[in-house]
Amino acid sequence: MRKTAARYVDPVVDRAKVAVAIVFFLNGVTFATWVSRIPDARDRLALTPGQLGWVLLGLSAGSVLGLPTAGLVVRRLGARRTVAVAAGVCALGLVGAGAATTVLASVVVLTGCLFVVGFGMGQWDVAMNLHGAVVEQRLGRAVMPRFHAAFSLGTVAAALIGSAMAGWRLPIGWHFLVVGACMVTLVVRGVAGFLPESGTSHPAAAPGPAHTGGAAHDPVRGPGRRVRSAWTEPRTLGVGLVVLAAAFGEGTASDWLSVAMVDGYRLPSWAGVLVFTAFLMAMTAGRVVGTGLLDRYGRVRLLRVLFLTAGVGAALVVVGPLPLAVGGAVVWGVGVSLGFPVGMSAAADDVELAPARLAVVSTIGYTAFLAGPPLLGFLGDRVGVLRALSVVVVLLVVALWAVPSVGPPGPRPGRAAGPSPVG
Repeated sequence: MRKTAARYVDPVVDRAKVAVAIVFFLNGVTFATWVSRIPDARDRLALTPGQLGWVLLGLSAGSVLGLPTAGLVVRRLGARRTVAVAAGVCALGLVGAGAATTVLASVVVLTGCLFVVGFGMGQWDVAMNLHGAVVEQRLGRAVMPRFHAAFSLGTVAAALIGSAMAGWRLPIGWHFLVVGACMVTLVVRGVAGFLPESGTSHPAAAPGPAHTGGAAHDPVRGPGRRVRSAWTEPRTLGVGLVVLAAAFGEGTASDWLSVAMVDGYRLPSWAGVLVFTAFLMAMTAGRVVGTGLLDRYGRVRLLRVLFLTAGVGAALVVVGPLPLAVGGAVVWGVGVSLGFPVGMSAAADDVELAPARLAVVSTIGYTAFLAGPPLLGFLGDRVGVLRALSVVVVLLVVALWAVPSVGPPGPRPGRAAGPSPVG
């Protein structure tokens, strides 16, 4: 054990914290590698906004279909193996997407490969968030936003590289092949630092203060029943709506912001990606700074302010002019920075029910990625991609009433009340 500011930290848990952050970073790299080349892929295949929306739907559909079973897969394989296998699936899909764009010039094959990437990312997402929540609970303080900040740092790094690749006109296929190979190698090394897993059980299920081992609260038994039960919990559904709004705001920027800047403000593709990079950098800063603000002001108060901020930023992107639009992208990024990580922490407040609730909340959140691409593409064909971004403002305002759901839950029946580890 080593001593830090007024608290002791188990070195195994500290190592796991670093390992989880690395895995989040690499997940962000994988996602933004594709996103950074969307304008180039659109031009290469001569896609309209509507057609691009359906291509992007492949990635979203794969993610949504990968999420519902992810909790059970983690229980069977453990978070370490789930992340490693999912990373391999993502790499194969990413390399295939590069070949489909530059060699085959096939929209159908590209959509199918993005589906594979999305399926792998759905499994990877739940596994890393679940393990991150366990590490957070073992530490006894909020660190989930910093894990998501690591994801955002990965997206920033990949977006900057992607902008450079677009400026240098490097073929997408070669770009994706190198990233896929490096990503898998680093993920395998990263997961070696995860917390020890007993058999096929996740560390959250290990006996401890929050786990009595009784059949009534055994998270391994009846996973299907647990997930079905979570779908009927008002608080879990409220948290899901908050994550849905945050994911829609974040995902819409990922899929469409660079395209909107290219089409709406006549920027070259590399410059459009740089505006998206500014959004990512702002979101990263929000997650780093926001961790301390969460401890000071609490989840509910801070998220209300941030959702309003995101709505203002998205509106500025739509109305322009260009300098205000760029500033709006930065404000938008700050505003959506904490919605997803806070939602993940809220869903995992009860360690015993965390896998089922995380699966439900993630599924609801990823519905935004499922509905977003075709919706924005449909609207983009009619009013332009830039104006279509107004939908983000509307959804963020609607989600404000559900923000109280992310507050600390009350005690479950038959269980003594106690302080939430991350409040």
